[in-house]
Amino acid sequence: MANNGINISLNSYDDLFKTDEGRKTEEIKPISISELKPFERQPFKVQLDESMDELVESIKQSGVLAPIVARPHKNGGYEILSGHRRVKACEIAGITEVPVVVKNLDDDTATILLVDSNLQRENILPSEKAFAYQLKLEAMKRKAGRPERDNYSQIGNNYDPSTSSEEFSKQIGESKNQIFRYIRLTNLVDPLLTMVDEKKMALNAAVELSYLGSKEQSEVLEAIEKEAGAPSIAQAAKMRKFSQQGNLNSAVIDSIMMEQKPEKLKITISEDKIKKFFPKSYSKQQIEDTVMKLIEGWYRKRQQEMER
Repeated sequence: MANNGINISLNSYDDLFKTDEGRKTEEIKPISISELKPFERQPFKVQLDESMDELVESIKQSGVLAPIVARPHKNGGYEILSGHRRVKACEIAGITEVPVVVKNLDDDTATILLVDSNLQRENILPSEKAFAYQLKLEAMKRKAGRPERDNYSQIGNNYDPSTSSEEFSKQIGESKNQIFRYIRLTNLVDPLLTMVDEKKMALNAAVELSYLGSKEQSEVLEAIEKEAGAPSIAQAAKMRKFSQQGNLNSAVIDSIMMEQKPEKLKITISEDKIKKFFPKSYSKQQIEDTVMKLIEGWYRKRQQEMER
């Protein structure tokens, strides 16, 4: 008999779906994939990459171990709140039915659940963070009864310590300043945002460019193609200043882009010095990936200390 993807241990979810008296408040039930629809403003991308291949293989072997979370859709069927990747993996694996926890949630609560469940992922693109942070913060403000504000800036805002942004900062372990930097990225045209995702442009440089109009950003893109490189943070800040003064045009952008950038730093570490810290079974790529994760962790910690 073909695997229908429903192979879960209900005991592992008992605490989540019980009241204080021990009665289950929500049921896990099988639902056809054809009835599941993506969240309307889903900020997280479902990539058909190596990680997806691994998930497909895992589901083929063991089924869907964690249920999808969804809510009734206004047009029938169900809207996915958590599990977009699992649903796609099931489609690829030929599984037509998945275990689903159906929750009756309002829009803001559903948005917060969607963002929180996805922010637990290990690798999240800057563009995903940008739109996810924006979605959740807007939802938190509405639930708190405060009006939305769109005057996000690199230096945050002037709310008192009990505001939604302060609470959000505590929840995700990012400073308020960094949260607003990410949200600024939602103002970038798609090609510039893609450059940030692909690590071809620094986050803070992209934040500066986010203050430019779409026409100015398009002109920056043309200059990037001519110079075969993204602007530095200083160059992007200069473009923003000219834009605020109403003096930014393609000629000014070209002039700024042609300014000399600091010489690129090149560091070489001998194999003997670094290999002694890793198991013999580690490949060159595994060593490189581990070193980069350690450096990125150090950098994030340093940035957080500087922003306090």
